[in-house]
Amino acid sequence: MQRKINKVAVLGSGVMGSRIACHFANIGLSVVLLDIVTPGLSDTDKLITSQRNTMVNTALLNAVKSSPAPIYKKELVSNITTGNFEDDMYHITECDWIIEVVIENLEIKKGLFQQVEKFRTSGTLISSNTSGISINSMLSERSEDFCAHFCGTHFFNPPRYLKLFEIIPSLKTTQEVIAFYQYYAPLYLGKTAVLCKDTPAFIANRVGVFSMMTVFHLMIEMNLEIDEIDALTGTLIGRPKSASFRTGDIVGLDTLVKVAHGVYEHVPTDEQRAYFAIPEFIEFMVSQKWLGDKTGQGFYKLEKKNGKKEILVLDWKNKNYKAQQKYTSTTLSTKSIDSLNTRLKKIYHTNDIHGQFLKKLQLLIFAYVSHRIP
Repeated sequence: MQRKINKVAVLGSGVMGSRIACHFANIGLSVVLLDIVTPGLSDTDKLITSQRNTMVNTALLNAVKSSPAPIYKKELVSNITTGNFEDDMYHITECDWIIEVVIENLEIKKGLFQQVEKFRTSGTLISSNTSGISINSMLSERSEDFCAHFCGTHFFNPPRYLKLFEIIPSLKTTQEVIAFYQYYAPLYLGKTAVLCKDTPAFIANRVGVFSMMTVFHLMIEMNLEIDEIDALTGTLIGRPKSASFRTGDIVGLDTLVKVAHGVYEHVPTDEQRAYFAIPEFIEFMVSQKWLGDKTGQGFYKLEKKNGKKEILVLDWKNKNYKAQQKYTSTTLSTKSIDSLNTRLKKIYHTNDIHGQFLKKLQLLIFAYVSHRIP
């Protein structure tokens, strides 16, 4: 492979953009992290560069301070230069790979790509970190060279730790570009690269969002609680301790809802389409901007009382927060079985409400995946 990556531009400094920038900084690359000019500035502040970049600088600072840490060593942050789309887009001329990581809105992405074309050097890689928008739909009015070098490159949050890296070519992406990502991602980024078709939500989010939405609907159907579900869908069944709802808070409820809406709209013949419909309590949370970690509260909320910290959980029926509970059942008691293989078999044969929930959830997911394979 003759193509080399020395400098990367990351366009968008949100939760994903700032952390992707950190991951490239981790491997010693120079990174340009750009975003919009800080909103709401006074006429005087608009003339001050530091004020114009407050938003992107704050996003990067928050990312570096977050847990788990996106940066290997704090000094590596010096590999990242920040700026904004209005003043600093010319920096992408020097970049070997330009990654778009802005809000999941097709028109906003297309508008940004139009701006990118004014500065991008011919032959430079250009990609989108979209979690579900069609790659081909982004290419109207783009040049032949842009289209040939454009691809979906989907990182997962947190990008330093999650190994999956989806490569989603358009109909015009060259084989050389696809082959380069397949070579580069595992060798330099520590990723497992998976080639995807440009289908709604690609692979991981199509299955992952179906899984999450199924959890929502089954919880309502079986009258269970949010922290009760997390006790069932985490380490008990061999998944991360963040389980379902804590993971939702990390990812961001707005992202989850946008992907679910996108799938619902674009798969009219999907046999399980109804599961992608957004439950009413989730719509309420989005309207209140209870989006998870990024807004300070979501399915869980950290509260300080009398100098003590307490993590509260959302009561989805009453739409307020309450103390977490400890749950007991035959299913939950199987956690004492060390072998996951043995434990899962035992859970499958329990018939309490928790065992029924897990069995129904898993069988629905397995069936859904099977039907997506063709």
